[in-house]
Amino acid sequence: MSKPLRIALTKGRLEKDTVGLLEKLGFDCTAVREKGRKLILPVPDANLEVVLAKANDVITYVEHGVCDMGVVGKDTIMEMKGKFFELVDLGFGRCKFALATKKGFDFYSGFGIKTIATKYPNVARSFFEAKNMDTEIIKIEGSVELAPLLELADGIVDIVETGTTLKENGLEVIEDVAPISARLIANTVSLKLRHKEIENLIKLIEENL
Repeated sequence: MSKPLRIALTKGRLEKDTVGLLEKLGFDCTAVREKGRKLILPVPDANLEVVLAKANDVITYVEHGVCDMGVVGKDTIMEMKGKFFELVDLGFGRCKFALATKKGFDFYSGFGIKTIATKYPNVARSFFEAKNMDTEIIKIEGSVELAPLLELADGIVDIVETGTTLKENGLEVIEDVAPISARLIANTVSLKLRHKEIENLIKLIEENL
């Protein structure tokens, strides 16, 4: 038996959804469900080893080849970019990047440089560059909704699921930036060296999505 394929999962909701998917494929994920504080867990009947990590680290581990594959949101992929293959849209963890402003604010009027607050500066920059718009991008770590309320920014680029938080803070979506969902990614070398195993797993996944 070859050494297990190592797959990094984004802790939290994507981890739960991925484990649900693996169980749907018929694999026994008891060790992952009863993980306690362990971060590396076997799925023996699938010859898989699950590594639990933060989203950004999933990409780092896959890029550097310490994990063969990973499950991560499209939001992290767009922000971090990197050298790996994006293989399958897993369809869960659906939401979107959107541009939001204070209700009734005419974002696209006037000629001044607009200021945007976001946790995702690269995503925001690419979006406005594609529109040939000059913007000043301010990176915020916490609740981006505060930035327009405190008049730090004209608008925000953020992940929106239901839009409830925006509404409650007097903000509204004025434009969608990009759809987001969980993606299966793979290390470029692993994809060559373990092509058959990875391909078999992808086939199983696609049949069960």
